[in-house]
Amino acid sequence: MTAPIPREIPDLPAVPRPPRLLPSPVPASAVLTPVRRPLAAGFRLLTALLALTGAALELTLGGPVLRSMSSFAVQSSIVLALVTLASARRAWSAGRPVSGAVTGAALLYALVAGLVHHSLLANAASPFALADADGTGRHTVAVHLMCTAAPAAAALDWLLLTGRGRLHLRQTATWLLYPLAYLGFSLARGELLLPGTEDRYLYPFLDVDQHGYRGVLGNALLLGLAVHALAVLLVALDHIRPDPLRRRW
Repeated sequence: MTAPIPREIPDLPAVPRPPRLLPSPVPASAVLTPVRRPLAAGFRLLTALLALTGAALELTLGGPVLRSMSSFAVQSSIVLALVTLASARRAWSAGRPVSGAVTGAALLYALVAGLVHHSLLANAASPFALADADGTGRHTVAVHLMCTAAPAAAALDWLLLTGRGRLHLRQTATWLLYPLAYLGFSLARGELLLPGTEDRYLYPFLDVDQHGYRGVLGNALLLGLAVHALAVLLVALDHIRPDPLRRRW
């Protein structure tokens, strides 16, 4: 004999849901053990010294300081030195790395200064070659420190001592703001100086007296496209290169 079916079935208990994980306010640096990187700190200090020494030599050659400070190579060297000094300090103290947007910009400007010098100014086959680009004395040392040694050291630091995947395509447009501002500064400086003034335009491809504004803007457009292509190349390489931080330096 079977039991009678109850007229009212009691409510079944609700099935408990898995607990919802809330975002943790604790940063990852508080969970992971900070690691000091003395090798990276030392190499970045050396890179900063190369850039600063080149800029200092250029500023003490005896000419007007404002003229030397107007050079893209000097300005990019100072930017590179400041960024690498900050990176060296954080690597030594196991601090949080400097933003990839900042380090990428400093690397890009240093590479641009080096490529412009070697491909346009010091290249005898270039229509913009300077007669004294390969001169002698302190000027040559300063130029090679700013346009050869410092960019090469910065590139090695990025390839061998910096974690990959920190550069992003959206940053490339922001990186172009400084070269664009430098173009405006260079043209404004040339307009403020009297015609015939020595070094009125520091770079022959920006010489309005020789090429006119149409020619200068055309040169600037080509250079801007090349700089943007280099920035995109750096971002692409940053995402496919091996990650050196898997090892402890």
